[in-house]
Amino acid sequence: MNNENLVTIIIPTFNRAPKLIDAIESAINQTYKYKQIIVIDDGSIDDTAELVKKYPQVEYHYKENGGQASARNEGLKYAKGEIIASLDSDDVWYPEFLNNCITKLEEENLDFVFANWEQESRIGNPWDFLSSDPFLTPYFVKEKDGWIILEYNEVRDLFIKSCPSPSSSVVIKRSSILNGWDEEMNIGDDWCMYLELILSRKCRVGFTLQKLWKKRIDEINIYDGRKWSEVLEFLYIADVKAKIIKFKHLLTPKELKILEERYMGGLVEFAKHNLIRELNFKYSFNLLVRSFAVNIPFTLREIPKVLMKGLHGKVLPNQKL
Repeated sequence: MNNENLVTIIIPTFNRAPKLIDAIESAINQTYKYKQIIVIDDGSIDDTAELVKKYPQVEYHYKENGGQASARNEGLKYAKGEIIASLDSDDVWYPEFLNNCITKLEEENLDFVFANWEQESRIGNPWDFLSSDPFLTPYFVKEKDGWIILEYNEVRDLFIKSCPSPSSSVVIKRSSILNGWDEEMNIGDDWCMYLELILSRKCRVGFTLQKLWKKRIDEINIYDGRKWSEVLEFLYIADVKAKIIKFKHLLTPKELKILEERYMGGLVEFAKHNLIRELNFKYSFNLLVRSFAVNIPFTLREIPKVLMKGLHGKVLPNQKL
């Protein structure tokens, strides 16, 4: 088999044996035939290893716990395919996911594609995630044959503002992965990987609003399983600051401003949380000082906005991943 046609599926997992079964079987049952399936066990202490033995067509590799990015990068070491897809062990692909995504990837010579999904809800029925994404809606007019193709300037603008493509939604050319998933990120390791590509060279991306997979949630999800305060602390403060440091030399002044304002917005929102919910006045004050150190006028404008949003039960803009 020509490795150009082969897709390597990387399934990172940590103590998710019951859900892992569904993820593995959804990968096996893809209508796309040419696939290598790798499970990277990121230090599980449940019966993950025994479970994977039931699937002889699946490669299993164990490593010490290091987080989702390190597990994906470990999988990349064993990858034989020139196309890469990472499936989180709590998610499920529908049978046509790979076939539809790889077909479009190759037809349009794209760097990566991503697909819409059904988002599981803690209360009520699953919901269509991307169709109401405010960062994507301006591009819906470009839809053709169920897909929307984004040219370089559009890709760059979109991914500076938002990351509408979690790992399970993406099929990417191996040649478009420059240095793998960023292991310094707390949550947004995939977002950082896409930005590294986008800011380094011109690329093209496609997406479909067809729901081709299902995102499930539980208490140990990297993003959905966390408290909102933890998402603020890790994704909108620590990760954004790290991205600013890493990519500052590649950003335009406008792009840098967008990231700095997201960082300051996270600091102000987290300061409000610590003041009102935790009664931690000192830490709240220190967070505001960090925001003032970046831009005093913006911070002064942001404080009343965040307080008003809190009164109306709202959260930060740009919240979507």
